[in-house]
Amino acid sequence: MVKKLQKNTPAADKKGGAQLSGTVKESAQQIWLAGLGAFAKAQEEGGKVFEALVKEGTSIQRKTQAAAEEKISEATNRMATMATDISSKASGQWDKLENIFEERVSKALNKLGVPSAKDIDVLIARIEELNRNVAKLSAKSQAATRATKNGATKPAAKRASARKSS
Repeated sequence: MVKKLQKNTPAADKKGGAQLSGTVKESAQQIWLAGLGAFAKAQEEGGKVFEALVKEGTSIQRKTQAAAEEKISEATNRMATMATDISSKASGQWDKLENIFEERVSKALNKLGVPSAKDIDVLIARIEELNRNVAKLSAKSQAATRATKNGATKPAAKRASARKSS
């Protein structure tokens, strides 16, 4: 290390001055070498420290990304659940609104005397039933007419032949 200077007597001042300058030179040289050594050590250790900090930073980044992705996933699931709930509630409200609208339109048309779809369906069913009944009656009437014609012509022919022979 740096050597301590001793107090000299005036006779030894010249000799001491040379010794003092040598000591200062030697101390400066030691300080310079210590600085170079510290610089080299910092350079060597700095690379290792830098690499260690990069590794630690990478690890922290991965943990942060995983935590962020987890939070995003939770938020996405919550939003999807909320959207589904809101959608189902809105759908129910639309159904109620639609039913109210249909009832009011139906009442208004009924007041105006316009038949409803149910009324028309009932009328169509009655018309089809009446058509079937008419068809049955028509078939029976035609059968009766044929039977009458066939029965009436045969006795009339017998009467006519009986009249000719007499």
